[in-house]
Amino acid sequence: MNVELATPDFAAIKARQQAVWASGDYAVIGTTLQIVGETLCEAVDLRAGETVLDVAAGNGNATLAAARRFGRVTSTDYVPALLDRGRRRAAAEGAEVAFREADAEALPFPDASFDVVLSSFGVMFTPDQETAAREMARVLKPGGRIGLANWTPEGFIGQLFKLIGRHVAPPPGVKPPALWGTEARLRELFPGLRVSATPRQFQFRYRSAEHWLEVFRTWYGPTHRAFAALDAKGQAALTAEILDLLARVNRGGSTLLVPGDYLEAVIRKP
Repeated sequence: MNVELATPDFAAIKARQQAVWASGDYAVIGTTLQIVGETLCEAVDLRAGETVLDVAAGNGNATLAAARRFGRVTSTDYVPALLDRGRRRAAAEGAEVAFREADAEALPFPDASFDVVLSSFGVMFTPDQETAAREMARVLKPGGRIGLANWTPEGFIGQLFKLIGRHVAPPPGVKPPALWGTEARLRELFPGLRVSATPRQFQFRYRSAEHWLEVFRTWYGPTHRAFAALDAKGQAALTAEILDLLARVNRGGSTLLVPGDYLEAVIRKP
């Protein structure tokens, strides 16, 4: 007997995800990841004067890194509050950046508009992965580069997502975001484009495991919403499992130093 799986309701899922990322304040976490944006711009060999699109830009790490290299940058996200944070950061640096509210799965730009398209821990969270990838490739000029930084399935954040998923079930039918952190999946998502990928690590540096948990529970949308969805018993269980994970991966001794594996990818369009 053949059973057809229902197509996920991407619009409803996206609306819920938008609420997740609007909760807490991702900018508190995002600012600590700035070095990834800088490294990503070096990986794509960004040149002064090139047109650059930052997709699912958050509070603008890759945006600012590209602007510091004198790219002509457009920064997009579907959470207005995060774009406001990016605007404030750009204004503080005197950087010329265009900010625009936009859905990564329906980018409001003509074909072949940009020399470089970037996303740092952003586009990987779109529910319709294939559509988001097609949109990035569509707005890229021939000969242009896509630069991505994506958490890996087996790294610290990948393990955290799996742990959270055991307590709060993810939407059915939606592929795990961390698949973007595998070269094989990127080749599926970007057929006909040349993919090169390099394993990288970001070091999470916090005062203690408890400090990390306090920050992420308060400000990081997925963790914030997961705790909010649980009763007191569930919250206690999730707390215990996260602290156990942090204890296992900590390399900092009396402080917290956790390597976060991610995949840095440069994808070239013929």
